[in-house]
Amino acid sequence: MHDLSSSAFPATAETLRLAALEAARQAASLLKSHFRSGVQVEEKTNTHDLVTRIDRQSQELITRRLRQAVPDSWVLGEELVETDAGTRAPGKVQWIVDPIDGTSNFVHGIAFFCVSIAAAIDDQLVAAAIIDPVSGDEFSANLDAAYLNGTVLQPGPRPEQARANLMTDYPGAESMLKDGPLAMGLLGEWIQGFATVRRKVSAALALAHVAAGWCDATIGFDTKVWDVAAGAHLVRMAGGSYRGLGYGAQFAADHLCPGFIAQGPGADYPALNSAAERIRELRTV
Repeated sequence: MHDLSSSAFPATAETLRLAALEAARQAASLLKSHFRSGVQVEEKTNTHDLVTRIDRQSQELITRRLRQAVPDSWVLGEELVETDAGTRAPGKVQWIVDPIDGTSNFVHGIAFFCVSIAAAIDDQLVAAAIIDPVSGDEFSANLDAAYLNGTVLQPGPRPEQARANLMTDYPGAESMLKDGPLAMGLLGEWIQGFATVRRKVSAALALAHVAAGWCDATIGFDTKVWDVAAGAHLVRMAGGSYRGLGYGAQFAADHLCPGFIAQGPGADYPALNSAAERIRELRTV
């Protein structure tokens, strides 16, 4: 296992942050040029899970750029592409890529989607980049800090739950089937317990907003590693907390878990902890 503290690998983490940013910028330009242009849509698994040719083009572009920047690295992306993605091996840099997080928003002309890239070594996150193509905001992190458009992110302590802003995509169609009446019950409790609850349909960009201090917390229960890896690193490096939810199973790292709670600095919201425990109990029966 590598010692990935900032003192041990500062140059590596910063180099990976810059490489991720450059690849994300190129992909973000592609996405922006096709936004609200009537892109043809396909269904991946169902009507709630969409993909476009731009997803695949973005994945190909990112994969090529990252492999050029770090030739011995390998890429785990949401979309399967023909571009050489490298071979996993201990000590190698792993890129975790979502070429469009929030494809449904992208397809429907809603300006809340992003490009998300994380770098990990032996399952430990070391760098991240998330770019919002519409606003142009660039979120990134190495092992020293998180940044927004080159400025260090230092959000202040988050408010108490009754005054806090929650973003969540829960419950979705899949989780409503899994969790039954509990799903809508939890949403109702959050609407009553938080000042606002917003459903944005992009876990990566919601996490970036927590890192920036624009959102106080976000929670998810049916996520994939490419949805959350970059955002998890951003939140932590900005002084917040990220906890993976494994429903009783063991995972090598929090960002590999199928659920999460992310909160801004100093926040510890009872409604989110309670929801995580109740879903764990339901799903591990």
